[in-house]
Amino acid sequence: MIRVLNDLFLDHPRSVDEGYFEHQRVALSFSLQLLAAAAACAVHALVPGLFVRTASRAVARLNDRMVVNRRRRSAVEGGAVTGAR
Repeated sequence: MIRVLNDLFLDHPRSVDEGYFEHQRVALSFSLQLLAAAAACAVHALVPGLFVRTASRAVARLNDRMVVNRRRRSAVEGGAVTGAR
């Protein structure tokens, strides 16, 4: 039972160097931004002249936050604290 709870709630946040609540906050912020981008896409589908770049900019921003910044963070923390991973 403990292993299942660990697998469901702790393994992934640890794998990205976050605690459970930090990961929850980050994931919820992503979901809100994706919901806003989805709404912009829906409006854009109806009126193509509106929100022309809104969703693509949101996705690029989120990608930068998720991938690029995480790589930087891992490199800085890994190199400065524990050496190469």
